[in-house]
Amino acid sequence: MKFSAQQIAAALKGSIEGNENVDVNSISKIEEGKPGSISFLANPKYTQYIYNTNASIVIVNNDFKATEPVKPTLIRVENAENAFGQLLAMYSQVKLDKKGISPQGFINETATVGENIYLGEFAVVAENAKIGNNVKIYPQVYIGENVTIGDNTTLFAGVKIYSDCLIGKDCIIHSGTVIGSDGFRFALQDGGKKIPQIGNVIIEDNVEIGSNCSIDRATIGSTILRSGVKFDNLVHIAHNVEIKENSYLAAGNVVAGSTTIGKNCMFSGQVGIIGHLEIADNTMIAAQSGVSKSIKQPGTAVMGSPSMEITKYRKNYIHFKNLTDIVDKLKGVEKKVSES
Repeated sequence: MKFSAQQIAAALKGSIEGNENVDVNSISKIEEGKPGSISFLANPKYTQYIYNTNASIVIVNNDFKATEPVKPTLIRVENAENAFGQLLAMYSQVKLDKKGISPQGFINETATVGENIYLGEFAVVAENAKIGNNVKIYPQVYIGENVTIGDNTTLFAGVKIYSDCLIGKDCIIHSGTVIGSDGFRFALQDGGKKIPQIGNVIIEDNVEIGSNCSIDRATIGSTILRSGVKFDNLVHIAHNVEIKENSYLAAGNVVAGSTTIGKNCMFSGQVGIIGHLEIADNTMIAAQSGVSKSIKQPGTAVMGSPSMEITKYRKNYIHFKNLTDIVDKLKGVEKKVSES
């Protein structure tokens, strides 16, 4: 796909300085620019690169003033960083705008399929599934019985969605993620007999789930991700968990069964939360924290394992770092006392 400086400037509402007919077909960093690529300059620390970059087009702020000759065509905008982000979004939309059903894909005759969908090779849509409009189903995706997929949702290669799960509109689910596998429940008093998991998973609108995540179905009822939830890669959500609107979980998070997480929470990497807890709205949890008690005060920030209020943790950690010196001093005091 090629785009001219004139087309890009029109889309970004910018002005052109240089050859308006120059074409680009790729995006690059300014320091790695190649002919046929477009880049941007927003941070003054990178200004040096604009004078020797081989990029064909560079997006710059309106107030940029060159002190040396510049080879690339410039597109001047109010905010170069925001404009470049807008360009990335447009590029991604065009790149991922796939349509059509592969002859190697399979749609069960009882399934309902909307308009303008994409179904890749070896993707399977099982009995009584309902697929909305403009849905993109990449190769080797499995959509189980009675699953519903909302409009404009994208399932990247290798996603597996077990039976009876509901996925909303405008969701993105990345490769390798499994939705609706059994919750981890066994009757230990009965020789470890498996407890059937007959619930489902409900994912509301505008949710993004990273690659290789696992979201377990409920024992009874539903495991729920509310609208706007965002997951990084390698997140595990156990049975009957509910995560409320616009909460963000970084890579490696694990949430045990029947825990409820509030709205607008932000968890750093490798956070572990035990089961049957309540985490208040706007909670922030630092990386590698282990949460063993409910957090009921909205806006709390915690750290450590077991976790505690972050200011208290930092004060305690100072003592922990000095623990050897403190012990040595105590031993010295004991020795003096015993000798006196």
